[in-house]
Amino acid sequence: MSLDYPVNSLGFAKPPAETRVVVAMSGGVDSSAVAAQLASEGYDVVGVTLQLYDHGAALAKKGACCAGRDIHDARRVAETMGFPHYVLDYENTFREAVIDEFADAYLAGATPVPCIRCNERVKFKDLLNTARDLDADCMATGHYIQRKMGTAGPELHMAADHARDQSYFLFSTTAEQLAYLRFPLGHLESKAETRALAAKFGLTVADKPDSQDICFVPDGNYAAVIEKLRPGAADPGDIVDMDGNTLGQHRGVIHYTIGQRRGLGIGGLGDPLYVVQLDADAKRVVVGPKEALSTRIVPLREINWLGDAPLESRKEWPISVKVRSTRPPREAILRPISATEAQVELLSAEEGVSPGQACVFYDQDNTRVLGGGWIWRGH
Repeated sequence: MSLDYPVNSLGFAKPPAETRVVVAMSGGVDSSAVAAQLASEGYDVVGVTLQLYDHGAALAKKGACCAGRDIHDARRVAETMGFPHYVLDYENTFREAVIDEFADAYLAGATPVPCIRCNERVKFKDLLNTARDLDADCMATGHYIQRKMGTAGPELHMAADHARDQSYFLFSTTAEQLAYLRFPLGHLESKAETRALAAKFGLTVADKPDSQDICFVPDGNYAAVIEKLRPGAADPGDIVDMDGNTLGQHRGVIHYTIGQRRGLGIGGLGDPLYVVQLDADAKRVVVGPKEALSTRIVPLREINWLGDAPLESRKEWPISVKVRSTRPPREAILRPISATEAQVELLSAEEGVSPGQACVFYDQDNTRVLGGGWIWRGH
């Protein structure tokens, strides 16, 4: 092989046929299109699908990520495109690393984001190690996010299609992982392009609907799953105002989220009231006026920093942040406390900032993701 072989589309100076890539295949259209595209370019593709839970169990639901149907769909894509496909049983790992923490966080009054933990603790940890064991040069996924080369190495950037951008869910990707990962869909302008790619290769998943809910939560009913995992979790208690006065009764803290207005069962009390705090220990749901939801100071821990200079090299970082996946980035100041702890000051107050959610950092001047951390206590 010539030493001056041109760099291929995955960034390696060798022919695609000599470049092995493990593709994380969920059975959906995104990862299927990635696998098919790379196979068509001549790469040595190996498809891997994780079975994350017993797809015959009550937790799973039809159409959920990595349920039985999805494993079948991923296998058919591999057969169509002619590359090997493996299914790995990650049930125990997924339960311990993702589902148990999800249940415990809800019981503690937090609002967890299990998709981030799944990427961090399963897909980009164990699966990535499996890819290395298979002597793969890199691992590719169907996430909508971009990996760009910067002056100090690979950088994480928002997807070209901001409506589908998944950077909020990938903030905990480390620099070492980023060096090994590839995101071939990040530059596409729309989901329609992905479906067209799948259709071009004759894949049966080309028109498959997107998964909307957390994969192990049937129909978005978190409370039912948590009651199944933690019997007795839905103990009733008091709904109180910010002065501690009892206004009514609730069906269990797990049925409520910060910022919730509807379904409180305490109508007719004047101005609308919102859930402003969940006190799981005292089994109390605290409600107050909308302005009580406004927050400017956000304490963070478990920070993953992706900036070129160390986090603690400055007292303040002017950045933009997302405190929920569905909100646009807002201007803020990041003040490091340690290498993994910091305080974020939002320049304009946000409502519904909740412990258990992520706060993700962005460069104010471009689309670069600078990392993020976990919001860890209330107002």
